[in-house]
Amino acid sequence: MKIVEYIADPDHKPQLSQKEESYLANLSDQEIDYSDIKELDEAFWANAEIVSPDLTQPVTLRVKQSVLQFFQRNGKKGYQSRMNAVLESYVKAYQKD
Repeated sequence: MKIVEYIADPDHKPQLSQKEESYLANLSDQEIDYSDIKELDEAFWANAEIVSPDLTQPVTLRVKQSVLQFFQRNGKKGYQSRMNAVLESYVKAYQKD
C-alpha cells in the first residue's frame, strides 16, 4: 500500500466525486484502515486534560470595506471565523512579549 501524506487546507477543501462519495458512504467500519493511528494508551489518558472551549461573544465591529472583502474573498461562509483566527493569533503573539 502506498502512503500519501496530505496537509489539509481548510480554505480549499477537496471536492469528492459522486463515485467517491458513494464509495465512502457504503464503506463498513471493518473496511477502514486504522493502522496509521496510534493506540491511545494509559499514559495518554493519564496526562489528558479537559479543556473548555473559549466561547465567542457577538459584537458589532466596524471594519474597512477592503478588509471585509479580503476575508470574504474565499466565500462568505466562515469569514468571521477567519477574522477571529487572525485576531486570536495577534493576541497570542502580543502575550508572548
